[in-house]
Amino acid sequence: MPKFAANLSMMYPELPFLDRFDAAAKDGFRAVEYLFPYAFAPAEIVARLQANGLQQVLFNSPPGGTDAASIARAWDQAGDKGTACQPGREAEFRAGVALALDYAQALGCPRIHAMAGLIPPGLTREAVQATYVDNLRWAAVEAAKQGVDVLIEPINTRDIPRFFLNRQDHAHEILAEVGAPNLKVQMDLYHCQIVEGDVAMKLRQYLPTGRVGHLQIAGVPERHEPDIGELNYGYLFGVIDEVAQQCGWDGWIGGEYRPRLGAQPGGTRSGLGWFAPWR
Repeated sequence: MPKFAANLSMMYPELPFLDRFDAAAKDGFRAVEYLFPYAFAPAEIVARLQANGLQQVLFNSPPGGTDAASIARAWDQAGDKGTACQPGREAEFRAGVALALDYAQALGCPRIHAMAGLIPPGLTREAVQATYVDNLRWAAVEAAKQGVDVLIEPINTRDIPRFFLNRQDHAHEILAEVGAPNLKVQMDLYHCQIVEGDVAMKLRQYLPTGRVGHLQIAGVPERHEPDIGELNYGYLFGVIDEVAQQCGWDGWIGGEYRPRLGAQPGGTRSGLGWFAPWR
């Protein structure tokens, strides 16, 4: 049966971040993910996880920066979306991954997403791929020392223009080039539908490889609840369940969507009809 994690960066936006753990647990989630934990001390997050019986299953390495203040500036002001593909920022990337692994160890989180970043102006995807591969190879080695997986995520260029990694086949080519068993793909079906479509067949193609470490979902095109939009998630959940039983895939599915009712009180809870059969 599919296992779902609440994405606390997008869900429950009417609540302060640390209060979202309690809300997710009350709504039946057993795990959480989010973009970044760095604005909070690990102990604060651990306390919320333990109080609510939640697993931490994923978060991102820093988009840029090396401490809480510079990480916030990188995301909120500079528009950074990761540094892994950017020549000249290798030391910043490595410091960010080291910080993420410290948090992963404290939170008991088995995987981190190393954000690829934007292709720098004047450069091509082909020109920066060697930097990306070298950075990922280093990150995978460091993460393996803690038993942590490093994930890479194809993201559509409508939401994030010039993002380095956009397609599932390219992501799996990168895995082969890096050659690290703990480097895996974060397969977001929202992004996959926008860029490629044919989502059910891609699930059937890639889940059995053992190289998909995590799934994420949202409605297309507005990125609201998964039961709003052009994707039939009821059908796709059945595909995931069928393939998982055949190949032993046991990953989590993160609800990385913006509730249709936004920050209205109870807006997230009122939109959890899609989740009811799987609680």
